[in-house]
Amino acid sequence: MTDAPPPLTVQVPTGWRRRLDPRPGLARLRDSAAAIVQIVVAATGAYVFANMVLGHPAPLLAATVTISSLGLVRDARPRRVLETVLGMLVGILVAELLLIVAGSGWWQLGLALALTLTVARFLSPQASFAIAAAIQSLIVMVSLGAPFLRLVDGIVGGVAALLVTALVPRSTVRVEVRDARRLFTAADGVIATLAYALSRGERLRAERGLEKARAVGSVVDAWRTSLESGAAIARISPFLRRQRDELARHQRICQSVDLATRNLRVVARRVVYLSSDGQPRPVAASILTDLARGMQLIAASLEDISLEPAARESLRAVAVRLDPPRLLPGAGLGEHNLIVAMRPLAVDLLMATGMSSDEAHATIPRI
Repeated sequence: MTDAPPPLTVQVPTGWRRRLDPRPGLARLRDSAAAIVQIVVAATGAYVFANMVLGHPAPLLAATVTISSLGLVRDARPRRVLETVLGMLVGILVAELLLIVAGSGWWQLGLALALTLTVARFLSPQASFAIAAAIQSLIVMVSLGAPFLRLVDGIVGGVAALLVTALVPRSTVRVEVRDARRLFTAADGVIATLAYALSRGERLRAERGLEKARAVGSVVDAWRTSLESGAAIARISPFLRRQRDELARHQRICQSVDLATRNLRVVARRVVYLSSDGQPRPVAASILTDLARGMQLIAASLEDISLEPAARESLRAVAVRLDPPRLLPGAGLGEHNLIVAMRPLAVDLLMATGMSSDEAHATIPRI
């Protein structure tokens, strides 16, 4: 990893090239394909049921509640969908009651919005809950229909959204593994930059590695969100039953890798401090490179569980060497502290391979 220097900068398209580049749009379309299918199926089904089965002439809310509750967001777990549905039903119910009591008009519309936002804000801390309720309240106040007919349409739309969440699942193992690859690629880039900085004694390169390490947190959050969403959907979807154990294993890996990336930031700060003197430190660079190889095996084990033992043994071989006085005899306190900072990183990575906390800590030499 230290032979070729990682780039300090990356090429960013600007001007007309950026505007005409189809790749961001294609990536968004790929990520939203399942959500689009969900919305189309649920909204169409809700409208058809309310119109043809219940006989409602224009079941607008059956479709709008479905679309608004599902949305195109990454987090499509049933609880979030249900909370959004309940928010919209609150808005519909408040508006229906106000129509019966006060009729329709401009001041009734303002009163309905005020009441809906007040009630919804009291019921939920989520701002989206109140906004969803207000939108549906507005639709009720400006549309025509028999009393509580629109509430029935809203319920039909909400049920359709929940059914489609379970029967046409949006989050799968394939989706969250793609997010995991992004995380491991980002972490590998951090370690490559830090290892190169140590091998050459380049502070500028070390600072770039620290910047990359700080940016990894958002990638971890993206993987955690897709994992939690997938696990929640798998609990209610009959089609994802076989993926529950795999998702649970990935959640265990994600939790350990999250801690590892936090410790990687500590290591990065130590590398920046040490690189100020411009002295190469090939031994520390080699340790980081070996840890990266173990992390790469963890990434591969996401799709092939048989690679977990290989990742465990690879990281164990590094962990048993993390004794600063023996690894770097005669070195200064700063270099010893860098090796000490790598010890929690090695423990977290060992736990990502399925090793218990006690076993992982026992692997590290006592100081």
